[in-house]
Amino acid sequence: MAYRRLGVKSAHRRAMLRNAATSLFKFGKIETTEPRAKELVSVADNMITLAKKGDLSARRAALAFIMEEDVVTKLFAEIGPKYTSRQGGYTRIITLDKRRGDAAQMVLVELV
Repeated sequence: MAYRRLGVKSAHRRAMLRNAATSLFKFGKIETTEPRAKELVSVADNMITLAKKGDLSARRAALAFIMEEDVVTKLFAEIGPKYTSRQGGYTRIITLDKRRGDAAQMVLVELV
């Protein structure tokens, strides 16, 4: 299988990744579970690659995925130009303690 199902239906999974990516670019870091973080990293790296291109079609593709227009503006104006010399690996996963309720492995995803 090419991706993790994350225990939800495909529309829910897509919405969850869209919300997580929007929050990551809005706040710079988010705390989530490890499987969700691993999926989010690939999505976030693709969005930053679009921001590095910077053309109109890339902006429209980012707007189709990211939930808030001001976050896309921030992505293309601040975040994308910051990584012009970098060829990938724009995010970092830091392991945290396990969650109390269900002992799920929690991680911090942040922009490098």
